[in-house]
Amino acid sequence: MSLAYARNGLLGVLTPQANTTVEPEFSILLPPDSAMLAARLVSAKPKLHDRLVDYVAGLDQTCAQFANAPLGAFAFACTGSSYLVGPKAEDEAVARLSTRAPFITAGRAVCEAFTALGAKRIGLVSPYPPDLTEASAAYWTARGFEVARIIVIATPGAAFHPIYALAKGDASAALAAMQGAGVEAVILLGTGMPSLGAILATPDVEGAPVISCNLALIWRAMAALRGEAPDAASLRHWISGADWRGRYAERLGI
Repeated sequence: MSLAYARNGLLGVLTPQANTTVEPEFSILLPPDSAMLAARLVSAKPKLHDRLVDYVAGLDQTCAQFANAPLGAFAFACTGSSYLVGPKAEDEAVARLSTRAPFITAGRAVCEAFTALGAKRIGLVSPYPPDLTEASAAYWTARGFEVARIIVIATPGAAFHPIYALAKGDASAALAAMQGAGVEAVILLGTGMPSLGAILATPDVEGAPVISCNLALIWRAMAALRGEAPDAASLRHWISGADWRGRYAERLGI
């Protein structure tokens, strides 16, 4: 089906209820001939960890928000949920929900990005609290990667949310501390952390490509929409910002 604003595919994006980064970054990353619809992952649980697990439990209901929209793929933009439910439960959810269209999680997209790059030894830049950082490291280890170094970003505790309120330069500052780790790829963790400016400024650390959860997710989702194989060449093109650098500058007025 051809849509006026989505000739190259319509993406259904699932994002945590208070996340203020996924949609702005996706609007920059998405090519002009594609479009997205967003659904909010909602939970009334007061504790963060409980909400993240609840998001996975409610995925069928969340996907139902899209009704019969002609989606070419789903993009689950919440890595924290994957860490806490673990790879087995994540894989089972993906298999179940992919009967309508490819269901792509940010966690699995990052793993595919590492694999495409031939990266086993990785570095993490984390905006998470200690327990979620540990859960993240355990997730990547369970997926077969060696976590060589973790750089934790100090978050503004008085803000409405410690991750979503990070400044666009915070990730860039953290990347300098990754030098000397001997990693083969660096991931800027969390779909809520502003990451595009850091990738443009520092696309690699001593030759190790720098990716973010949102960039890996859009790379994998666009391959699904286009019916293409998600390979290293296309990923490196995304990292270069060749197609989205101008939209980023326009969005930020720089």
